[in-house]
Amino acid sequence: MDDKDYRQVEDSFGKLNIPVDALYGAQTQRAVENFNFTTRRMPAQFIRSLALIKKAAAKTNAELNCIHPDQAEYIVKAADEIITQDYHNQFPVNVFQTGSGTSTNMNMNEVIATLAQQLASKAGTVVKVHANDQVNYGQSSNDTIPACIQLSSMLAIKEQLIPSLDKLIERLEQLASTYQHIVKTGRTHLMDAMPLSLGDEFATWAFQISESKQRLLAILPYLAELPLGGTAIGTGINADANFSNLVCRHLSQLTQTEIKPCLNLAARISSQDVSLHAHNELKLLATIYIKLSNDLRWMNSGPNSGLSELQLKALQPGSSIMPGKVNPVIPEAIIMMASEVIGNDTSVTLANQSGNFQLNVMLPLIADKLLTSITLLTDASQAFADKALNDLVINEQKLTQQAKANPILATALNPIIGYDKAAKIAKTAMHENRSIIEVALEMTDIEPQQLEKLLEPIQQAKPHGK
Repeated sequence: MDDKDYRQVEDSFGKLNIPVDALYGAQTQRAVENFNFTTRRMPAQFIRSLALIKKAAAKTNAELNCIHPDQAEYIVKAADEIITQDYHNQFPVNVFQTGSGTSTNMNMNEVIATLAQQLASKAGTVVKVHANDQVNYGQSSNDTIPACIQLSSMLAIKEQLIPSLDKLIERLEQLASTYQHIVKTGRTHLMDAMPLSLGDEFATWAFQISESKQRLLAILPYLAELPLGGTAIGTGINADANFSNLVCRHLSQLTQTEIKPCLNLAARISSQDVSLHAHNELKLLATIYIKLSNDLRWMNSGPNSGLSELQLKALQPGSSIMPGKVNPVIPEAIIMMASEVIGNDTSVTLANQSGNFQLNVMLPLIADKLLTSITLLTDASQAFADKALNDLVINEQKLTQQAKANPILATALNPIIGYDKAAKIAKTAMHENRSIIEVALEMTDIEPQQLEKLLEPIQQAKPHGK
């Protein structure tokens, strides 16, 4: 670029050039130059939440007479623009930066300071806003970045993931209701087991996801306990004694969510226990999605040499060489998304161990992995509901035939003739390729009508009539 594409600024380290259209300043530019490792920037959700914190902090500091009301007004307006508009190109700092996230915090402080002064100038007002002295007043990267991790992940779970889970649960409950009357062969160890209702299989999946949703909801109050006001190490140096409570009150109003200070601000600065707790729940949900996806893949396998219990909607050609082949592409994509979440959990686990004395020094990585996992699971939930479980074709005739021919039906005879004799009937039926009822009629004195009732698959799938 030509020199005219840059403007020169100076800080305690000396002079440097910054792109002329950049709203940020020297600290951001040094971070861009120092951390030029990958193209990965901090997640957009994180940037918006950080702007939200700066907005709440400005309101708080104005009320506490720590900054001038005019300064607070334009900091708030600048923060609102970042929250509602696309300023992504103004936040170029890499995920892999200083472990406290100081570069991202200063990136936000510098952009808001510049933008606030520009907005004031357009309004015909002269307002001096300094990135550190006003925008960052009563704060440190050490309490602001951990608070932003918690706030952004809490909002992402509440506003994105939970609604997508609700949609998936609703879809599974619809399938459970629709297919209660269809009986299929259950499987344990991938081997034939007792019959069950296909609807009950879907209902079990819905229950697993519902439980996971409840566990995620239970973590939200912990994520809402922020370390704001703790500043450098949790003692609150350079922050008003009322800052913590007041800034959380403003954030509560802005997010329509109860937010409060953590009882021990230092705990949220020196460690990321609550983030790891949250990610553990995401990992658990990911394992559920892998199990469900693989069940769908098995049930869909075939069409001639697999289980072929159902057919997923054909979405695209499945092979570049085999004409007519169609694959379960959505479950496969979901498995890959869920697998990445499990990998992210390892990263967050290792990162949480890096709380050396009074500060965790892997905060940007935790923010990136946590928010990425929430997005992946949100997308996976929507893919399940909208694509994988949409327009299913159930092979009812095959399921019914398999259930009736299942030798394991002999289990229902155990209370009458004992396990050993029931096992002999099952083995004979398998060996001679005959039906259970035919062999049982020969080997027992049970009346035919009673046998038919005992060996009816729906009776075994719903033994208590539910």
